[in-house]
Amino acid sequence: MAANTELSIEEKLKALFKVQVIDTKIDKLRAVRGELPMEVADLEDELAGLETRGENLEAEIAQMESAISQNKTKIVDTKANIAKYQKQLDNVKNNREYDALNKEIEIAGLEVQAAEKRIKNLQFDIEQKNESKATIITELEGRQVDLKNKKAELDTIVEETEKEEAELLTMRNKATAIIDERLLKGYTGIRANVKNGIGIAIIERDACGGCFSKIPPQRQADIRQRKKILVCEHCGRVLVDPQLAEEVSI
Repeated sequence: MAANTELSIEEKLKALFKVQVIDTKIDKLRAVRGELPMEVADLEDELAGLETRGENLEAEIAQMESAISQNKTKIVDTKANIAKYQKQLDNVKNNREYDALNKEIEIAGLEVQAAEKRIKNLQFDIEQKNESKATIITELEGRQVDLKNKKAELDTIVEETEKEEAELLTMRNKATAIIDERLLKGYTGIRANVKNGIGIAIIERDACGGCFSKIPPQRQADIRQRKKILVCEHCGRVLVDPQLAEEVSI
């Protein structure tokens, strides 16, 4: 439905104030949820991070286990070469061959020691990473319980409020349909930039109900006449008289 440009100023003010009343009710419903949606999102992000860390650790452990297997194979092969060299020592024909074989045996022995040291270091690293993995699993289990509880709490609150919020949103759509676009845009812009969500304010105790700045008597009189859309000179909120606010119902 297009905005009705034939509405009087008073009708426009009442329509806009009705939107404010509805928006305030919606704000209160959503405030009941508090920080729960953000807490749920944060827990989901934390769980995803822990799962990624766990997967990375598993991949690192698998690489280390593969390296241990390769080193064990190397030890077996190298010891086989040592045995072969030692057997060849029985058939050497001169000192040069004997020294060369002994050198090979020595080098092979050092290779076995190096491989055994690498295996020992890798086993130690695997042990450390398994401990880290166990810690992550414990954290994951705890966070999963937290997330389940937070989601249940949020779902309960949403279930209790979503019907009322849907009804309010339907009412809001009907109310905004008769307000001209420029007026509604100004109201929405103010609401987006203030903490209390008030875009159209009632005059209370001679002051703007949004920013509490004093309103001069003559300006209050002009507002009560409802002939023009007047705004607070300090905060830019549209101003209405208390009587108009009482005449608006949802």
